[in-house]
Amino acid sequence: MASTPHSSWQLTTDLDGFLTRAEEFLHSSPALHTALLSVTDTLRARGLQVYGEGAPVFGTYTGTGAEAEAGTGASTGTDVGADAAAARAVRGAFVWTPPHRVSLSPLGPGAAEALARHLADVSPGLPGVAAEAVTAEAFARAWEKCTGATAAAGVHQRLYRLGTLTPPEPAPPGRARVATAADRELLERWHVEFGEALGERSAMDPGVWADARLAYGGVTLWEDPDGTPVAMAGVTRRTAGQVRVAPVYTPADLRGRGYAGAATAAVSRAALDAGASDVLLFTDLDNPTSNGLYQRLGYRPVRDFTQYDFTY
Repeated sequence: MASTPHSSWQLTTDLDGFLTRAEEFLHSSPALHTALLSVTDTLRARGLQVYGEGAPVFGTYTGTGAEAEAGTGASTGTDVGADAAAARAVRGAFVWTPPHRVSLSPLGPGAAEALARHLADVSPGLPGVAAEAVTAEAFARAWEKCTGATAAAGVHQRLYRLGTLTPPEPAPPGRARVATAADRELLERWHVEFGEALGERSAMDPGVWADARLAYGGVTLWEDPDGTPVAMAGVTRRTAGQVRVAPVYTPADLRGRGYAGAATAAVSRAALDAGASDVLLFTDLDNPTSNGLYQRLGYRPVRDFTQYDFTY
């Protein structure tokens, strides 16, 4: 797909071109753009088909003033030079890696509606959307109007940022260690089990995911005193100074013993020691146990996010 203007959205399948246009915007608020940053970083590092066979689609929004709210595609004001410069500034972005949900930056309702109209023309079978809660709802309602689909809210998430790390005391018996190639089969299995526990389709083939994480030491295991792994905490590669902890998983028969908290504290400390300026994570708002755990470790709320699934 060549870059295509529609209203103030520009779509492309060119990852490098997208990043050239959007990088400054994405880095301006890396916490709120964490999903877009980590996905594009993975695409650049592992190839465009890492999330599936479909070609990823990217988009940037350059609306200003009333246009940003109304999504009309019209510029306002009398200073032509200032208007032209403002129109070139990116104020919104999205990344879609088929067959998964489209991921949006926070957008005004006009920008969300304009994007829904455009994507309805080029990708009418879009499976869903994931974004900051207000943006996700605006896009979902516009999608219903444009396509006749039904949008159902799925997972409600809260984004947290680490303040002062407070490791659990006492820590459970055992120690943390970075996963190695010898743990590949275990990582694959736990990756599948993690997705099943959430009721979510895995974004990657389990083996591809394990290899991607092993390539940069992206999973920390907590093992008991006998050396048996009992929990894992993953972390994304650092981009724009920040990393995101994901996934955190303990097998069902080993939960309630403090292993997840110990693994999360260990991977969070390692990220800080490696130079991360921010450490983030998402939680399921319907899981009070995990939300309480992360707050005790020192994580503080940033913003709520929602995932919607579309049926036709």
